[in-house]
Amino acid sequence: MSIESASLKRVKPSPTIAVTQKARELARQGRNIISLGAGEPDFDTPDNIKDAAIKAIREGKTKYTDVDGIPALKEAICAKFQRENGLSYKPSQVHVAPGGKPVIYNALVATLNPGDEVIVPTPYWVSYPDMVLLAGGEPVFVATTAATNFKLQAADLEAAITPRTRWIILNSPSNPSGAAYTRAELKAVADVLMRHPQVWVLTDDMYEHLIYDDFQFSTIAEVEPGLYDRTLTMNGVSKAYAMTGWRIGYAAGPEPLIKAMAKVESQSTSNPTSISQWAAVEALNGPQDFIKERARVFQARRDLVVSMLNQAKGLKCPTPEGAFYVYPSCEALIGRKTPGGKVIATDEDFAAELLEAEGVAVVHGEAFGLSPFFRISYATATEVLEDACGRIQRFCASLT
Repeated sequence: MSIESASLKRVKPSPTIAVTQKARELARQGRNIISLGAGEPDFDTPDNIKDAAIKAIREGKTKYTDVDGIPALKEAICAKFQRENGLSYKPSQVHVAPGGKPVIYNALVATLNPGDEVIVPTPYWVSYPDMVLLAGGEPVFVATTAATNFKLQAADLEAAITPRTRWIILNSPSNPSGAAYTRAELKAVADVLMRHPQVWVLTDDMYEHLIYDDFQFSTIAEVEPGLYDRTLTMNGVSKAYAMTGWRIGYAAGPEPLIKAMAKVESQSTSNPTSISQWAAVEALNGPQDFIKERARVFQARRDLVVSMLNQAKGLKCPTPEGAFYVYPSCEALIGRKTPGGKVIATDEDFAAELLEAEGVAVVHGEAFGLSPFFRISYATATEVLEDACGRIQRFCASLT
């Protein structure tokens, strides 16, 4: 008899975490491994944010807090949305959770009934469909293509909507592709949604500040105010502020939804860590200039990686607008053989053989719902990226 529940059996472990763990294990065995699997900035949390956390500890702000966020953090979040996105929210419309993932999970658990559908464009962040399944819903995948820069097309969205559709999940800039929707592209999506009032929007804006080449970020409730009352705008401090381990995600939306999400949180994780919340207050209210400086570094790394991968035999790597990922195609290498005679039948084979032969850990495209591609995170030192891309070039050249 299996110990797992029926709902858990529908879910697979996170492939990105699995790849990172495998890379760590090989490194502990003495292998020279470069892990490009994790979506974690290599920059440190800024000192003013650390100092705010230390100050909170010394002032005894170490107790339980309000379930879904301290008032000071909710006010800082409201100010952020107004300042950066032109969106007006009250603190009662704000939800704070121990990470962006719990924000999404809380929303889905709070709203989905068995059989409800959630539209998930592919490629997707690996956790979206499995969180839908855990919440009792059914993910409905809508494929995008490299030809459209991995962006959902209005006609494809229209065709996917049914009377059972409850949510659509948008992610811009995207994990894994780095694709970011322009204002016009979001308006085209919004125009479809305005014809289907039963469909709510969960927009994951976690990579909002990691945009390049003068790209102008927009979020859908800003683009189409008519969607304001059925949009949950989600963000967090992990990427822009290099605070992955602090575990603070947040969102704003209609008050009834926020209350329902707080009910879920009250019976699951309870409040996010008090110290992390005070650090997040400083992150949102404090100096912001370092974000653009770091984005310039990421852009240079992006350009390096795109250039080197496009010089690799059989790879095609689009240039993404944001985040710190690239999503190259390895289609031309499917069917080729390694020097040892192993056939590369899938992108998972490509990733496994690359790790074995050259010690470079990447995540295969099937994990994100679209093959044959793979994802590289370039949130690591430039010299490491040069070494990794050189190894990838060597591996690709070895295939016959």
